[in-house]
Order: sequence, then C-alpha cells, then structure tokens
Amino acid sequence: WKDDIKIDQEAVAGYIGGEFAPNGGAHSGRDWGKFDIQKEVIGLCPTQCMWMDGGKLKIDNRECTRCMHCINVMPRALHIGDDRGCSMLVGAKAPILDGAQMGSLLVPFVKVEEPYDEIKEVIEGIWDWWMEEGKNRERLGELIKRQGFQKLLEATNIKAVAQHVQEPRHNPYIFWKEDEVDGGWSRDINAFRKDHQR
Repeated sequence: WKDDIKIDQEAVAGYIGGEFAPNGGAHSGRDWGKFDIQKEVIGLCPTQCMWMDGGKLKIDNRECTRCMHCINVMPRALHIGDDRGCSMLVGAKAPILDGAQMGSLLVPFVKVEEPYDEIKEVIEGIWDWWMEEGKNRERLGELIKRQGFQKLLEATNIKAVAQHVQEPRHNPYIFWKEDEVDGGWSRDINAFRKDHQR
C-alpha cells in the first residue's frame, strides 16, 4: 500500500488492556506477561515512526517503510491503506552456484492495473540486461551479485531509493559518471581553484 496505515484506536486500547492477544494469539502457549506496546511494537519499529500520545497510537507515515511488524503484532488495530499495488523483488534463488539468497527489492510500489505496462517495462528491462550480460547457467540473482545492484537500476531506468540500500557503505569511495558531474570531467582548473582556495 502507498497511503497511510489505518488505525483503530479502540482496538489499540484493547491490546494494551489485554482484551486481544498480540500476534493473533500465535505466542499463547506460555505466559509472556502483560502486553507492552512500547517494548513489543513501538521500540521494534525500524524507523521509529510510532509513538503514543495521550493513550492514542500515532504513526508518521512518511517515515514508515512498510515492514508490517506493527500490523502483524496488532492485526485488529492496524490495517494497510486503500492505495494498494505490489512490490517487485528480484534475485531470490535456491542453492546452485553461490548458495541460497533472498530477493532484493527493486520496485517498492507499483499499481497493478491492466494493461500492466509499468510492470512489463521493468520485466523487459531485466530480460534485456540478463540476456546481454548473463553467463551460461547464471541466474538473475548471481548476475546482480556479480555486476551489482546499481547496474540493474541503470538497466531498468529506476532511480535509487532508500529501500534499495541493503547496508550502509563500508568503504569511503563513491564513483560518479561523467554526466552526473556538473561540467563533466574537463574543467578549467583556475575556475575550480577560485571556488576551492587553499
């Protein structure tokens, strides 16, 4: 979904008061103690976009990455929005050459409506890249691992977003293309030194 999470504040109060079992009752085999919304929901939100305000649950939906942890813990209180579509993940595979690997999120949200042109455009870009660059018996996940997710984004003409980041950079180098640099590679050294004096 793309719009805001729907909140039923009465159901939130029901979870806090013990009227409803969290996680749909999945952990009901033992006595885990009283439900603690701060510890079990708000404190586990990866972007810290939730808080309690006067007994009401608040969500900053602009910061939400749709991990669905809160919805899974409190399914009666929280529901996905009405602007629905699909996410596209690529590169998942069972063990062949490099072992099992999870899929990577390529398209965080796309509408699923006929004639499905947006989806077809992404898939055709992936096919073209894989047919041009893939080795014999190489799966898409292995090609992504070999050439990098950045090459896949270039092949599909998708702009990078925060959801594409698997981990923070662990090296200090950033590589730019000439068309991404103002003025390209050739510059007037005197004009550059005027702005960057020693």
